[in-house]
Amino acid sequence: MLPIADPLSFPFPVRTLLSHPSLFSFIQPGLNLILSEFPVSVYNEGMKKIRVLIAKPGLDGHDRGAKVIARALSDAGMEVIYTGLRQTPEQIVTAAIQEDVNCVGLSILSGAHNHLFPEILKLLKERNAGDIPVFAGGIIPIEDIPGLEKIGIQAVFQPGTNTDDVVAFIREVCHS
Repeated sequence: MLPIADPLSFPFPVRTLLSHPSLFSFIQPGLNLILSEFPVSVYNEGMKKIRVLIAKPGLDGHDRGAKVIARALSDAGMEVIYTGLRQTPEQIVTAAIQEDVNCVGLSILSGAHNHLFPEILKLLKERNAGDIPVFAGGIIPIEDIPGLEKIGIQAVFQPGTNTDDVVAFIREVCHS
């Protein structure tokens, strides 16, 4: 067994119980976990890999949730491009277009979603990329979700969402 202090520092893709953000509170340095011998990579043979951009717009300084989602999507056989922290709407849209992604995931904790998300969607449309599905996650009040869906955010995932639900959503919107 390998001692794992940080599940996001694995040198190879591996699916563990740590794919769910609420389980991180149980991880202690030196804790021994049984890891599968082979990385889990599940997608249909002959189909092009789904490319997903995970972005952190605005001034958020915390990206654990975005990294957990990125790892889960990678484990599910998707190609993930993570932009890193503090990205402007322009940087996110440019990366989405340059990387030719199938969808964009926005992670936000700062409360600026009602300002930043419409700007990202507007820029995607202006650059003829308005057909790229956009989903979101993070600390987004439930009362804000209908407004975000109305402007074009296809799904909003709250804290505690099972990563399998995010994977299933992406597969559905990217292969339909």
